[in-house]
Amino acid sequence: MTISRSARKRADPDLGVLSAQVLFALQKELFRRLAEQGHPDLRPRHGAVLAYLDAEGSRATELAFQSGQHKQVIGTLVDELEALGYVQRRPDPQDRRAKLVVPTERGLDEMRRSDAILADIERGHAEAVGAPAYATFKDVLRRVASRQREEIR
Repeated sequence: MTISRSARKRADPDLGVLSAQVLFALQKELFRRLAEQGHPDLRPRHGAVLAYLDAEGSRATELAFQSGQHKQVIGTLVDELEALGYVQRRPDPQDRRAKLVVPTERGLDEMRRSDAILADIERGHAEAVGAPAYATFKDVLRRVASRQREEIR
């Protein structure tokens, strides 16, 4: 009797499947809760900008690098977020040729709420598996993510 590939995947999912399950479930909860708290127009794709945006502003090239997205994708997302009132483009005081993507008050509110929601989600996971196990999990995941990013450079 042979076991199908899909049955093996369900029994022992690989890193890609597990990380996708965590990411999609986390995004679903985060954006549902953000919508309940006054940010119903945001979508998970906007996280490629919002998750990496500094309160003082960030260059689109830096957002692209940090998120792993193409600069054109970031540009489109910044356009969407600008239309929704979350960010604005301003000249970079360090280099007048460059632009900074700067959060508006609405964007800053989203950033604060997002941080609080994610902290709450993490607290729940730490309570569920135990704080030491969760701390170890995050440390290992951080190292795996770092190693994986190095592999693609």
